[in-house]
This record gives sequence, structure tokens and C-alpha cells, in this order.
Amino acid sequence: MNQHTEIHSSLRTVEWKNNTVIMIDQTKLPNKLEYVKFKDYRKVAQAIKDLVIRGAPAIGVAGAFGLALASLQSKAKTKEKLLEDLEKAKKILFETRPTAVNLAWGLDKIMQVASNGNTVDEIKKTVVDTAQKMAVEDVEINMRMGKFGSELFANNDTIMTHCNAGALATVGYGTALGVIRATRDSGKSIKVIATETRPVMQGSRLTAFELKHDNIDVSLIPDTAVGYAMSKGMVNKVVVGADRILSTGHVYNKIGTYQVATMAKQHNIPFYVAAPLSTFDLNSKPDDIIIEQRKASEVTGVAGKKTAPDGINVINPAFDMTPPELITGIITEVGVAKPPFVESIRKLFESKL
Repeated sequence: MNQHTEIHSSLRTVEWKNNTVIMIDQTKLPNKLEYVKFKDYRKVAQAIKDLVIRGAPAIGVAGAFGLALASLQSKAKTKEKLLEDLEKAKKILFETRPTAVNLAWGLDKIMQVASNGNTVDEIKKTVVDTAQKMAVEDVEINMRMGKFGSELFANNDTIMTHCNAGALATVGYGTALGVIRATRDSGKSIKVIATETRPVMQGSRLTAFELKHDNIDVSLIPDTAVGYAMSKGMVNKVVVGADRILSTGHVYNKIGTYQVATMAKQHNIPFYVAAPLSTFDLNSKPDDIIIEQRKASEVTGVAGKKTAPDGINVINPAFDMTPPELITGIITEVGVAKPPFVESIRKLFESKL
């Protein structure tokens, strides 16, 4: 599969062309499908911070592309100086979104191949080639994950999802929405209920846009209607993405995921998480994880219009943690982990070796 292959009509979120990073500006969706181009890694960092691009797998590849740009921007004449410039760029890129583990994964992978190079020209070429390969592999991984996940869903299922874990959260195809796409492509008839996902509305702006773009039946609900929809028998299963998964099966995902999982447990609805192995953090414990806190204006207004009084205190975490006891299974590109997760996650990683 080459980098420009059209994947079941789904959107190509980020790519590399002519030493330029091209990405969909997700802040303009759903009103406008607009592409932006960057030749400066600092602009890529700002795009990640401003949610021009978001979703753990997508920002992992965007970070790698950012370092590729940094290598081309560097005027270094020696390997040591080039690595110094890349370390500086890595720090700037990493600080944009500290919770999503894929960003650190993408940056570390590029730094590893850079440090193994011998000459400046060789390192620059290897860094660019590796970043491009990571983008291609992201789509292939998502399609494998989709195939495993599709076996968990039945004909005529209505599947709830939260936030956006689709083509727009990855390079293409998607994690949770990749599972939904694969289920549809396997010949099953499915419907989707998407939560709006306050405060930045990734569900209404991105998931609903993306599913409609791919002709998948989608209904939008307010976040506060999750319990209502489940209690009325409108939901058969839930699938969400993840920004970080620990070896214990603790899942960090968009704020509100914990509530959806709790409601699903209450109503005996299977709750699945779809994420590549690159989203797993096998070294950290729950107390180690920094939850990104975002600016108050995301909560005190909508689309530039004020909806709260001045001077109000705001708590705006970007993510929450869903404990393993609420999770039915974790879908990856090498299989599905089931409880007890410590054992099943370890086996998934052993099967990859």
C-alpha cells in the first residue's frame, strides 16, 4: 500500500509531499475541508497544540514529520550538531500534548534512527524515510485492527462512540471508527450513535462529519443523553479510541469516556477500546500520568460566543481514566486483549516479538 492510496474513501489526515507536511485543519471542520502546509517544525508543534491535528496516532506521525522538517531545517555540518538540533525540536514538539503516548513514541523512534546514522546527509534521508514509513504503517495497522474488531460486532448492531477515533485521529482509516468501517465493509448492517464530545465538539464536528462522508448511518446525541440512549435499548455496543493504555488495562481517553464506560457497565453493554500497540505505556502507573488541562475559554464559550459569566473558575481536563473493570476488551493490530488485562496485554506484546 503506498502513501497516497485512497482508503475506502476515508480522509487522509496528515502526509508528506515535497518536503512539506500537509494536514487537514480540523479546527475548520465540519464547515470547511481545508488543508494546511508546513515547512517549519515549530508550525507543526503549534498545529498540534491548537488541535489543527489531534488524535493520538495522528499526532505521533505528525511529531515524526515535525522532526523530519527539523532535520531539513538544520544547518548542522556534523552529526553531533544535527542531533542537538533534533533534541531541541523534540522538546518543543513533545510539550504540546503530554498525555498522548503516541507523540513520545513517534519522536523517540525518529531520534533512535537519527542517532544510528553516520553522516548528516544519511541521517536526514533516514529520518524523512522513517517518518513516511510510519505514516504508511499507521493505515495498515488500523486496517488490521479493524479486521480483529469487526468480529466482535453483529449485523444490525447500533454502536456508540465518543470523541473522534477515526481517520481524522490517525493518518487514515481510524482506530474505533476503523473497527466500525471494517464491520460495515464485512457486509454487516450497522448504525452509529456519536456523542457531541464537549467542550471542543470532536464528536459533532469530526466523527459525524467523517461517518457521513463515508455514508455510514450516524445519529448525534448530547453527552448528557448517553444514559438515556442506553436505558432505552438504543445501544448494543460501545467502541472508543485511546490516548494511552497502561499494562494494567487502565485507559486514558477523551474526557467523558469514563462516564460512557460507567453507563455501559450499568446497562450490561459491552465496552471496547481500539488502539495500536504504540498507544500502550507498559512502564507507567496510574499515579504517574499527567492529565492535560486546557484553557478555560473552551468551556466558557462556544464558537467565540460567551456562554458563562466572567471571572468564573473553570476545570477543563482533556482526558480521564477508565479503569480496567469497566472494559470488555482492547482491540489491537495483533488481537484483542480480554480481562485479566495484565496477562492478556503481555501476551499481545509477546506475540509481536
